[in-house]
Amino acid sequence: MKTLTTHKQVIWFDDSLISESLVEQAFDPDFWHKQNKVLGSAQGRGTTWFVQTEQLPAALRHYRRGGLFGKLIKDHYWFSQWHNTRSCEEFQLLQHLVKAGVNVPRPIAARSVKRTFCYQADILTQKIEGAQDLVGILQQRSLDLDTYQLIGEQVRKLHQANVNHTDLNIHNILLDKDNNVWIIDFDKCHIEPYLRETNFSVWQKSNLDRLLRSFKKELVKRQIDWEEKDWKALLSGYQQIT
Repeated sequence: MKTLTTHKQVIWFDDSLISESLVEQAFDPDFWHKQNKVLGSAQGRGTTWFVQTEQLPAALRHYRRGGLFGKLIKDHYWFSQWHNTRSCEEFQLLQHLVKAGVNVPRPIAARSVKRTFCYQADILTQKIEGAQDLVGILQQRSLDLDTYQLIGEQVRKLHQANVNHTDLNIHNILLDKDNNVWIIDFDKCHIEPYLRETNFSVWQKSNLDRLLRSFKKELVKRQIDWEEKDWKALLSGYQQIT
């Protein structure tokens, strides 16, 4: 990870994926539009832009608040230290997971900009080509039990890397065209301290409980093609990894 510091701004980047000459402009959607490098976009709390960088397709996301508070203060966060900003933390967490062999987007660059007592932030990560989230897939078809086992295996790898995904749901799990499982959206997630086994398993169970609630919620809300036996297969894959 390289760092580029300018007036009230810090950029962290992987120089094997993006050049220093490009990275300062990489967080401006207008720059990509002018270069005719915009591949598409997706709507969430804000717009995620898909762009073609020097090395690979990427997703550009501006950090925005959710919930009621987010309606009042949309994209400003209290500043304490640069390494505690959301963009820096997510960038480093993704690097940790890539090194651990977990299927997550490679972090390309992240930026934090100080605004008096607050900051704004952006992140540029690998776009997983040909991938769709589980919600979209299960609205169209069912998945076989082997695929659910693969999902369970990837969640276990995440936990073996000691990462607590505090928003693990089926919108944040993707399948690509080769049936590889990917986990995304690590904003506000963190590496757990190494505690005794009883405490370590509490957050693991919390992640799995949240994932199960997500399946059940979308079964009612979007009529996804999912059954309890699918969850058992996922747990089987989760428990088989050593």
